[in-house]
Amino acid sequence: MRIYLCSDFQSLIKQSGIGRAMLHQQMALDEQRIPYTTTGEEPYDIIHINTIFPQSHLKAKRARRAGKAVIYHAHSTIEDFRNSYFFANTLAPLFGWWLKKCYQSADLLLTPSDYSKSLIEAYRLEVPIAVISNGIDLTYWRSSEQEQKQFRETYAISPDDKLIISVGHQIKRKGILDFVAMAKALPDYQFIWFGYTDKKLLSKEIVQAVETDLPNLQFPGYIERDSLRVAYQACDLYVFLTHEETEGIVLLEALASKTPTLVRDIPVFNFYKAGETLYKGQTLNDFICYTQKILQGECPPLVENAYKKVSEKSIQRVGEELRKNYLRVLSIKKESTESV
Repeated sequence: MRIYLCSDFQSLIKQSGIGRAMLHQQMALDEQRIPYTTTGEEPYDIIHINTIFPQSHLKAKRARRAGKAVIYHAHSTIEDFRNSYFFANTLAPLFGWWLKKCYQSADLLLTPSDYSKSLIEAYRLEVPIAVISNGIDLTYWRSSEQEQKQFRETYAISPDDKLIISVGHQIKRKGILDFVAMAKALPDYQFIWFGYTDKKLLSKEIVQAVETDLPNLQFPGYIERDSLRVAYQACDLYVFLTHEETEGIVLLEALASKTPTLVRDIPVFNFYKAGETLYKGQTLNDFICYTQKILQGECPPLVENAYKKVSEKSIQRVGEELRKNYLRVLSIKKESTESV
């Protein structure tokens, strides 16, 4: 059994959760000793597609004609396309049509959470769906005190400053407006948002937010994974104010880093119990109040509980689930061929 891990336009997805998910898939297959190719030039039995570009769909069609099993990894939903780029809501119906066309071409769909599965089930596709987390490399998210000290010096954060960070594309759906509002309301704390989006793709409202001039707010743009590894442990609080996710890999990274975490209370995060593994809020006032209480030591630390919970999404478990579902899709393909 050889797998073709397919993701088109690698340079475009490198900085996204899809890029990180494919890295984790490779790690998981290596651990399971499952042979794979990322080019499709070697013979393969299953094409595992992570992107929904036209080239990806054409590869799925060619694979089906050649008798190969097709898996689409459903990272995207109509719901998380909305409120992203300035044209997203206008294009949402067309995006939804294309998404369904791609997903319908699969023998099996994989999606990273029970929540995203429920959304895709509502599309009424005649394709089985399995849930597999995007996974997290628990051994990677560690840093030394010296690295953390250097990180703070790089961003002019003193040892006494309380630092709050968030990570993601600079789009409305990720909660960037609330993040800026928090920085305005809490001038004694430092705020840094890591991530970049071309301003040509952003609404005027978001561009103005990113250009906000505050002494306690920074938008340094995208940073490499190895720098992000240090950022999580150099900060005092990670906030993830996203309005919609299929899972949220950056949240897994923060929890694996044992970083105190505050998120927006949305259905996809029902996997984490509020007040047990992390803190949740629904309004800007909630986020401000929780931030103050967490940083002032009025809320108990939850990082060990959070680490234990996120360990359920380890690369090892992802590999085990991938193996199981690869065998499942080969069985599905065999049955469909025999019935013809």
